[in-house]
Amino acid sequence: MRLARVLPALLLLGACREAPRPREFDGPGAFRYIETQVAFGARIPGTEAHAGMAQWLDSLLRERADTLVVQSWNHVTAKGDTLPLKNFLARFRPAAQQRLLLFAHWDSRPTADGPTSSDSTVPVPGANDGGSGVALLLGVADVLKRSPPGIGVDLLFVDGEDYGDFNATPPADVLIGSRYYAANQPPGPQPLYAVLFDLVADKELQIYQEGNSLIGAPEVVELVWDTARELGYGGSFVASPRHTLIDDHLELQKVGIRAIDVVDFDYPAWHTAEDTLDKVSAESLQTVGDVAVALIRREE
Repeated sequence: MRLARVLPALLLLGACREAPRPREFDGPGAFRYIETQVAFGARIPGTEAHAGMAQWLDSLLRERADTLVVQSWNHVTAKGDTLPLKNFLARFRPAAQQRLLLFAHWDSRPTADGPTSSDSTVPVPGANDGGSGVALLLGVADVLKRSPPGIGVDLLFVDGEDYGDFNATPPADVLIGSRYYAANQPPGPQPLYAVLFDLVADKELQIYQEGNSLIGAPEVVELVWDTARELGYGGSFVASPRHTLIDDHLELQKVGIRAIDVVDFDYPAWHTAEDTLDKVSAESLQTVGDVAVALIRREE
């Protein structure tokens, strides 16, 4: 069990503080990935913006990863609409038995129906909700292309997370891509653990520990927040619970993967037309990106 090495690894981090590793993650570069996504328009399944972004992701990931697995399928909604969906799984060292999984959703919400929304007839631009998680994973892909990992790493971009109704019982037409991936995993061992990144570029970054993550994989939550604290990011990664969310990590937990959600849910523009570039920052992406890369490096 690699997690048994958490304490020694963290002590080693502390001992090396006088000669820290140069930052590998490029926050400003990752921010440009958000800009590109927003320029496509709302990435709603079935639209030209969604198709254009799928082509963009495909081309970027083929240039960076050792292997790219594309899962394509049609999802029929509760209303009878057919959505063409794609998951992208970028694999580094695909034959390695010890693996980590980092993931995010790449679609954006078709209706701005959040609690502070002023107009529920328009879509969500998705700078933070969708855009930030994708940008973070692409920034990690850039790091791993330059300096390949010593373990297997999978970067999963899931589709159809934000399409439908989270308030239905059960929730309808949401978490579609993560559910599909959970039922159609690539052959080989499951990851040591998985981390979902969602809403991680808020200028007012405050990431609390999510309730279902603490229930399903408390040791992974502890590892991530301890890593953030050792990197000097304890002010942004707040080591206490706050929200309990329905999010993509739950679908992976259902099939035995120790998955957690790294999410800043205190974001007033959530599910509104105000989820725009001026609400997000390269500095926040730098913080979370540094933590993501450190999680990989400590397992090498």
